[in-house]
Amino acid sequence: MFSDPQSFGQDFQLTLLTADPVVAVEGERAGIQRIGVDIERLGKAARQAGHDTRLSGHTWNDLSEIASALRSSGIFIRLNPPHSGTAEEVEAAIEHGATILMLPHFHTEIEAATFARFVKGRAYAMLLVETPRAIVRIQEIAETKGIDEIMIGLNDLRLSMNLRGLEIVSSPLMSAIARVVRDNGKKFSFGGLGRHDDATLPLNPDILYAQYPRLGATGAWLSRSFFRNPPADWTMEDGVKTLRERLSFWAGRSEHDLIDARDALALQSIRSEV
Repeated sequence: MFSDPQSFGQDFQLTLLTADPVVAVEGERAGIQRIGVDIERLGKAARQAGHDTRLSGHTWNDLSEIASALRSSGIFIRLNPPHSGTAEEVEAAIEHGATILMLPHFHTEIEAATFARFVKGRAYAMLLVETPRAIVRIQEIAETKGIDEIMIGLNDLRLSMNLRGLEIVSSPLMSAIARVVRDNGKKFSFGGLGRHDDATLPLNPDILYAQYPRLGATGAWLSRSFFRNPPADWTMEDGVKTLRERLSFWAGRSEHDLIDARDALALQSIRSEV
């Protein structure tokens, strides 16, 4: 499907969340391009109560230590949702070394534009679309100047829209969102990737890998499951290398193969209770 499938996996932007400088350096050596912290707190515990989702205790000091430890990877931070202190958070993030800033759980293009105005082009500006209202307004959001990338956050969307599994990923809605984002010159990314052969996950992760080239996505989180119960003698470098190879494998498959993988994901999601 791609003229150079190998480059798809090699160029794919991975994001690792960690407060541990040792892990951060290991991630950089493994070729992870974005490494940093998550300070999102506002409303998150209530939104995701009772679900096995990511709630971090990362601090500004953690961000400074990560920034000091890394040499080539981008320094990432997920901020809080829009609030009265967003401008101050943006300034603090840049002062502590962040080069990639993400705004989560916003609702409108007005909030997106305000965030971009706060960043002022001093860092790479990402939006995490994870509310139904932001989905409805995706055209206007994608047109917002000063935004470099739009990522679709699957956990909050699944909860707020009462979806099963990853059914949004295989839906026509997701294809339309991806097209709108790309057509407006923004990078498109979504979700998180575990190990492609992890049989303990509720859905087959390998067919999720196939959705990234199908949708023209250029990035994803490294999920917590990527590091959970690894095989013997596993290293992060080996894991990342295999992940990229598998993405390239799917990028080299036919459109028919990718559609088959989409349909398989849809069927698994319908049957899933996660």
